[in-house]
Amino acid sequence: MAIKEILIIISGIVLFLIGMINLSSAVRKLIDVRIKQYIKYAVGRPFFGLLTGIFSTIIFQSSSASTALTIGLVSAGLISFANSLAIILGADIGTTLTVQFVIWHFTDLSPLMITIGGLLWLTGRAKWQTIGEMIFYFGLMFFGLNLVSSVVEPLKKSPALIHMLTQTQNPLIGIGLGIVVTGIVHASAIPISMMVLLAQQDMVSLENAVAVVMGANIGTTFTALLAGTVATRSGLRTAFSHLIFKCAGIGLCFLFLPSFIFMIQVISSNTAQQIALAHFGMNLIIVIIFIFLLPPFAAMMQKILPGDDEILPVWPEYLDAQDISNPQKALDNVHRELTRQTNLARQMYLKSIKMLAHYMEAEGKSLFYIDMVLKNIRKEIVQYLRKISAQDMSEQFPKQIFAFTGMANDIESIGIHVSAMNRLARQKAERKIAFSAQGEMELRDIIELVSRNFDDAASMIEKPDHQKNAEVVIREEYVDVKVKDSRDHHLERFHKRLCDPEAGPIFVEMLLHLERISDLCNNISGYMCDLQDG
Repeated sequence: MAIKEILIIISGIVLFLIGMINLSSAVRKLIDVRIKQYIKYAVGRPFFGLLTGIFSTIIFQSSSASTALTIGLVSAGLISFANSLAIILGADIGTTLTVQFVIWHFTDLSPLMITIGGLLWLTGRAKWQTIGEMIFYFGLMFFGLNLVSSVVEPLKKSPALIHMLTQTQNPLIGIGLGIVVTGIVHASAIPISMMVLLAQQDMVSLENAVAVVMGANIGTTFTALLAGTVATRSGLRTAFSHLIFKCAGIGLCFLFLPSFIFMIQVISSNTAQQIALAHFGMNLIIVIIFIFLLPPFAAMMQKILPGDDEILPVWPEYLDAQDISNPQKALDNVHRELTRQTNLARQMYLKSIKMLAHYMEAEGKSLFYIDMVLKNIRKEIVQYLRKISAQDMSEQFPKQIFAFTGMANDIESIGIHVSAMNRLARQKAERKIAFSAQGEMELRDIIELVSRNFDDAASMIEKPDHQKNAEVVIREEYVDVKVKDSRDHHLERFHKRLCDPEAGPIFVEMLLHLERISDLCNNISGYMCDLQDG
């Protein structure tokens, strides 16, 4: 094979990976804003979790992306370890569709998909741009495989190559090849699709291809294991469970390999379709083995990797729809939910402060998901308050409704600023940026003031206190002064070259977010004292 053909094959694989990665990112834009729906179906019965895993992998076109997302949700406490197992099983089923697309000759349609998707992406508006982007990258995946196919076809004229690929080899060689290739590219679809393309040219035997498929299924767990290394204990359990699922299922297929291949040949006489069926069959066997054993399996894994993680309820816990007709009781429910929302925001804030000094990837991801919960709670509170306002009520209730609406929005805004601080902390860690000693001291002083305001604001949601409110107002004014002074001091240090030039924008932006958090805490405490005054 000439260097040119090798480069084309590599280019095709690279285009496939670029398409897959960016398709996953485009889908996340839609998935993230609907994260509550994702979780709603995932935390039900195992069957619902299975369907969630299948559906998410079909739209992601990557079981690795679905598995990594699931591990992130588990680490954030939005899904329990036990409930994550069914999603993982479903993801393994969903990923088999990508190979089926190759058999359905989606590679031939890839130029059309790239054209339509690209035009929508470039000329469309808002939602249509995102849809166009998804179609474009979906087409790019199969265009990459089309390039590989164009190089593979002439190779069937090589008797030596045909003999090597069609002569039955030790299956352990194929399994090892599948593991290595999938581990490198983080996509089982690459080696399996390559086998399908070779089969379409009558260049590979089913026995050799099935061994590669087995290895690819084991290799796809590498991405989950990498995600698990920066996850919580529950997230790590999910990653190792994925590996156990795959090894157990593939091990069983290997023990009965002749019978497994015979059954595939009975179903279809087309080698390419047989490979796709083998891929599907292996994952179906894994589901059949484990779907009814998930509770005892989860208990076993918790003993092997002990440790409990707090499960974070995504849905409001106190907004009872039956209480809408009783405005006072309904508003009491909102009050309790606001307390919970504030505690979540405070939890985010405290985590982000710790990560200013030592950033941890797992904690950073958990903040992202907690912020999604905050947004969901704010939305539910506002909708609940609208329903209350539609009821006949006395004059005293509208003031509470307006105040609670403002508080819900302010608490959500705190989460937004904390998330921004988390991104800054990550940049600081990745670039190995260090603040000056004076800058660190000034930052600690401001954080201390903001933290005290946050604590007082949170306590006043439960019990308003005019004395505390006055202290919050004074501290808020002091924070404004300290932030201004710190910015001036930093500018002076910058001109004297006493600090890292890259530290400046991050340092100043952190100050601004802390100032806004303090201001929002002041708003919250003010709302509560106004309500107490009637």
